[in-house]
Parts: sequence; structure tokens; C-alpha cells
Amino acid sequence: MVHPHPWSRFVALGDSFTEGVGDPEPESPGGLRGWADRVAEELSVDHPDFAYANLAVRGRLLQQIIDEQLEPTLALNPDLVTLSGGGNDLVFRASDPDRLAEQLDDAVEKLSATGATVVLFTGPDWGATPVFGLIRGKIAIFNEHLRAIAVRHDSIIVDLWALRQLRDHSMWDPDRLHFSQLGHHTIAAMVLDTLNVPHSLEPLEPKPLPKSSWRGARTEDLVWAREYLAPWILRRLRHRTYEDRAAKRPEPGPVFGSAMPEHTSSSGGS
Repeated sequence: MVHPHPWSRFVALGDSFTEGVGDPEPESPGGLRGWADRVAEELSVDHPDFAYANLAVRGRLLQQIIDEQLEPTLALNPDLVTLSGGGNDLVFRASDPDRLAEQLDDAVEKLSATGATVVLFTGPDWGATPVFGLIRGKIAIFNEHLRAIAVRHDSIIVDLWALRQLRDHSMWDPDRLHFSQLGHHTIAAMVLDTLNVPHSLEPLEPKPLPKSSWRGARTEDLVWAREYLAPWILRRLRHRTYEDRAAKRPEPGPVFGSAMPEHTSSSGGS
């Protein structure tokens, strides 16, 4: 299947949702896969120059995401950006959704000004959950702000609130805070559908991680931007603010395997 799309560099910002918590995969960086990795896997098909970085770190509040991940993202010069945040603020800090929207609006404006396609996510409908159903109204208010921000800055909304499949318990990790493997798979399909990108993700059938032999696919003079402020970005992202954690993919690179040195091409069969 050919996957036509205009993007060559994808950077994902956020918290545990974007990091991929709930979708363990020992062969993936950080031991997690998640919807963002699954989206990147599909976007990389038939795009040998495609690069992907994931700066998300679990537990981050919205302002922490902005403070720690926005400037590194801008430095990486992506043409596709996903930004999800605010859930930890609403769930654990009882934050004001209006104030959160103000913080988010400025960040989206800066990302959109680069010309990159910016993707935002509404919060899911936790209405059927006994405890988190109590903040359903705040989530709904924040979602309306998100839709307004998307319109204002010509961004794209992935509407998780409207994704009815997420009401099934199989979509959730046992902690009911994070999505399961099936949930991440379902969200990845929705992201690709929202971007109008053909893909191979089938409903209710999570794809296994592609075999490592795919890494040996022939590339011609594949040049990656490893010199793109990588040391500074790593220092920035490893600022110790939450359980000594850092981003799982701080540099843009191929979805599978390692980036190749400049002016180097692979050898061997096609």
C-alpha cells in the first residue's frame, strides 16, 4: 500500500498519553510503543527520508510540556507536530480549563507560525467512570477551547471525545488512566484518518511491531539531522523535574534502526 502524504519530519509533544504508557513494547525506545509510534510507522512507509522524534514525558503538566518541549521542537524544524497536554492538570490539579487554554493557545500559535501542520487532541469522555466522571464538565469546557484554538491557528483536531470505541473497557489500561495497546492502536488509526492518510491499521487488530529486517531496506544517501542541536536538546529534556525521566526519542530519526552518517548509503541487495 502506498501511503501518500506531504510530511518528512514528525515531532510529538506531550505526557504519558503521547509517550505510549499502557502499550508496552520491549523492542521500542523506552520500552513503550503507543499511538504516536504507530502513526510514525505508517507515515514512514514508502518515505525513506521520514524522521520521527517523541519528546513526551509522563506526568508532565501543560506548562511543563511547553517549557521543556516547545523550544526543542522548534529547533528540530518539523513539518508535522502533535501536541497533547492538560489532562494531568485537570485530573490531578483541579486546574481551571480557561487558564489552561490560554497557556495552550500561545504554544499552538508559535508552532503554527513555522508552517508545520499542528495536531491537537480533545480529551476522551470519562463520563461512565465513577471518579473521573466528576470532572467531565471541565474536560468538555477544555475541549471547546481546543476546538476554538484549532480554528484560530488553522490546526487539526483529533476528537477523542467523539470516539465511541473508547467507551469499551478493552481500550483502557487497568488503571483507567492510560490507554491499552488496543486503545493506542485505535487512536493511531483515528489520527491517520483525520490527517487523510491511507494506512494499514485494521479495527480491533493491533499490528505487531514490524520485523527488524525492515531496517535493512535500501536507502540512497540517507542524511539525518543528528547535528540539529542534539546535545542541547538532550540536556534540556533531561532537566530533573519528574522521576528522573527523559524523552524516549529526543532526536528525529528513522522509525526503525539508526540514522545513517552523512553522505553514506547502504549496501547490499535491494
